Amino acid sequence: MRKIFAIAACAAAAFAADAATYEAKWESLDKRPTPSWWTDAKFGIFIHWGPYAVPAFAPVPEDGKFHWDCYAEWYQGKMLAGKKAFLDHHASHYGKAPYGNFAAAFRAENFDAAKWAKLFKQAGAKYVVLTSKHHDGFALWPSPESPYYNAVAMGPGRDLAAEFCREMRAAGLKRGFYFSMLEYANPLYPAIRDGKPGASALTIEEWNARVNFPQLKELAEKYEADVIWPDGEWDYPSARHCSEAYLAWLFNESKVKDSVVVNDRWGSDCRGRHGGHYTTEYVAEGGSAAGLSAVHPWEECRGIGNSFGYNRFETPAQYMSREKCVETLVKIVSAGGNLLLNVGPAADGRIPAVMQDRLLAMGRWLAVNGEAIYATTRWEDAPAALKEKRVYFTRKGDDLYAICFAWPKDLEIAKTGVVKSVTLLGSKAEVAWKAKDGGVVISPAPLAPDALPCEHAWAFKISR
Repeated sequence: MRKIFAIAACAAAAFAADAATYEAKWESLDKRPTPSWWTDAKFGIFIHWGPYAVPAFAPVPEDGKFHWDCYAEWYQGKMLAGKKAFLDHHASHYGKAPYGNFAAAFRAENFDAAKWAKLFKQAGAKYVVLTSKHHDGFALWPSPESPYYNAVAMGPGRDLAAEFCREMRAAGLKRGFYFSMLEYANPLYPAIRDGKPGASALTIEEWNARVNFPQLKELAEKYEADVIWPDGEWDYPSARHCSEAYLAWLFNESKVKDSVVVNDRWGSDCRGRHGGHYTTEYVAEGGSAAGLSAVHPWEECRGIGNSFGYNRFETPAQYMSREKCVETLVKIVSAGGNLLLNVGPAADGRIPAVMQDRLLAMGRWLAVNGEAIYATTRWEDAPAALKEKRVYFTRKGDDLYAICFAWPKDLEIAKTGVVKSVTLLGSKAEVAWKAKDGGVVISPAPLAPDALPCEHAWAFKISR
């Protein structure tokens, strides 16, 4: 009987109409192009915010380097997994109090979505993805499937997702939601983190039909998400998550069917293979490179520090400098990707000053050099050897952009073809150059510090 119910639940999730453009199978779904607004955007903001911002803890390695235990948003999961650093911290600061107590202490009393939107706009971001529900199961909106464990029923007493959407829309920013397909300690979830599913656990098909699909549908329909960004999919393959059925409905029938963007985290078999844009995670620090691609739209997600959720114990050694933030964006875009850069607000809703500082620095740089970033593509003939000199390339139509993190001297670039002119973005100063063997040599005169158009890196436009 249980097996019959599971099959019926999966079938019931097949929302797509008979005359659907996209069938509920990867062969069809994978043909849907990623909407151009996203491929042109290049830079988005990720936000991890929930009860885990109350303890705001993850161990900080002495060498300052990234590792998988750095994630403060995994606080509950790490305790359930018996990680000593998390257990010791909790016992020392909170005794035997259950993790659920943090939901009541998560007050968001200083949350101002309009201030967030203003900051993200000044940073030069084009879209923002908020964590609607992380692995702890706490929803930032009044979800009927989480009736007693959401931001209206306890803690803030507010529909944080609605406030977020309203202000991002007013600022002209695309907005979307991260969504966890698992919940650490929900007795209904069939693979809870301590490895001991209870007698009331559903099958994964039932779980998706009763919890995930209704919540994902509400985010698309009620909140009109521009981005649906699932995670926590790794316990089961996409066939058992019935992900193809949901996506067929999303792409064929939902309010956002023509504009919505999705990632590749729809099952343990999907990353870098199926879904919308592919994803990497802390790829430069040795994280996940599953979605790295030279031909498919992809996105790197990472924090300004080593955690997504706010970790009050991180030091300057963990935070990227202003220049590294800019270079991370440039490096990702030059390789054909988007950067989804995370901020982790404190429990009261304020974004830490160091994160604001880094975002504003990126905004100042993009105000001058955005032409070399937005709506650009990877230049296939970019000389790889110049990466060692921190020179990166993007392309827009016939124009090339050489972005240099040190002032260049006789910068030789092969395979440019016929060049008409070379200019420095943000400056009226003439740039000396000459053609050479089908390429170009750029020899800009040194500029006084107060004559430089920006900090950190300079973009030379090569018009052809």
